[in-house]
Amino acid sequence: MLNEKIAKLINEQVNKELYSGYLYLDFANYYAAEGLDGFEHWYEVQAQEERDHAMMMRRYLIDNGVRVTFDAIAKPDKKFADTTAPLKAGLEHEQYVTSLINNIYAEAFALKDFKTMQFLDWFIKEQGEEEKNADDMLKKMELFGHDAKGLYALNQELAARVYTPSATGPAM
Repeated sequence: MLNEKIAKLINEQVNKELYSGYLYLDFANYYAAEGLDGFEHWYEVQAQEERDHAMMMRRYLIDNGVRVTFDAIAKPDKKFADTTAPLKAGLEHEQYVTSLINNIYAEAFALKDFKTMQFLDWFIKEQGEEEKNADDMLKKMELFGHDAKGLYALNQELAARVYTPSATGPAM
């Protein structure tokens, strides 16, 4: 059985991961309206990954005797001034999620909950990748996005992303 505080934090994170999926679908909607189907596709895949993360955490809770509860998922409320704005918001969001995962890990460490720490190791590595991807996209947009050919090439690059289920996630 998991410590009550750890269980609560992970359950909250399940809901935050589901919100992340909503947020990225909102980004995809923005880019669809702008005619940038590659950006739209990239964020659709990102939304699927966030759902996978929520499902992995949900399964961890269930496998450890914790009843999962869902909260209402807030409607994304960001308005974007330009095509760079969602990328900036995405990087900020990934940094926020990293802080949440780190907080859960710190609590598990304080409680010597080594099983949860091991479970979270995958998410810590994943968040490093998520932040790097978000930062790389933002840098590319700032470098090439104001040039039509550069934006076209970047859009094509993002359209090539393939969804791969997080089957390599943490052992539960």
